[in-house]
Amino acid sequence: QVQLVESGGGLVEPGGSLRLSCAASGFTLDYYSIGWFRQAPGKEREEVSCFSHNDNSTFYADSVKGRFTISKDNAKDTGNLQMNNLTPEDTAVYYCAVSPGIGVIRYNYWGQGTQVTVSA
Repeated sequence: QVQLVESGGGLVEPGGSLRLSCAASGFTLDYYSIGWFRQAPGKEREEVSCFSHNDNSTFYADSVKGRFTISKDNAKDTGNLQMNNLTPEDTAVYYCAVSPGIGVIRYNYWGQGTQVTVSA
């Protein structure tokens, strides 16, 4: 059974850090690009970061650039999103998703999401 499971969310104070993980089961992440998305209440889902299998390049939304770091551990079939210097504006449900192979990135598997709340 193909599955993505996020973990690592929680409540953190402004300025704090969290590390989200996305564990793949039923398939190997070796040949997949991985993306992280978030959706806050009343807002559209936005892509915050991507690690491309095409060329191992990374993408960050302007709102998280310099604070978030994406990585992929093929040996563990896990993707990670290190989030530093968090602000209340980062509060959202965070989702990971994967896109197979080379070429245009089209996410076809999604995790169930993990809540991140940044509050004093």
